[in-house]
Amino acid sequence: MEARISTITLGVSDLERSYRFYKEGLGFSTKMTPDGGIVIFSMQGTLLSLYPYDKLAEDVTLSIKDGPSEKGRFPGFTLAHTVRKKDEVDTVLALAGKAGGAIIKPAQDVFWGGYSGYFADPDGYLWEVNYSEAFKFNADGSLSIE
Repeated sequence: MEARISTITLGVSDLERSYRFYKEGLGFSTKMTPDGGIVIFSMQGTLLSLYPYDKLAEDVTLSIKDGPSEKGRFPGFTLAHTVRKKDEVDTVLALAGKAGGAIIKPAQDVFWGGYSGYFADPDGYLWEVNYSEAFKFNADGSLSIE
């Protein structure tokens, strides 16, 4: 696994409000709008995604109904590591499991056209490992979003 965070995804309660905060309030750059169900901002070396909290929890397969100290409760954000080849998703998930992480969601084809799985590090922080033919990389290994 390359030492890189490709995307930080925030589970938000109001996508339109969060979009306005980051785009209009802070001046972050994007060509996307909340109409597509997700908004991705291009940062320096990392992408910042805004996605509805309940849908992100559903994607990770964790509960949003348990109390904040309950194990297995969705924390509201994920980190993502994007790989260049589909089979690398399985390789990275296996590496994380061997290193002591927990596989939360095995790799599978996903609704947005990619291939993705989730693991938790020993403290429970969630990482998505994903791949899509549509993803392009910059020379420094960061994702390029258009």
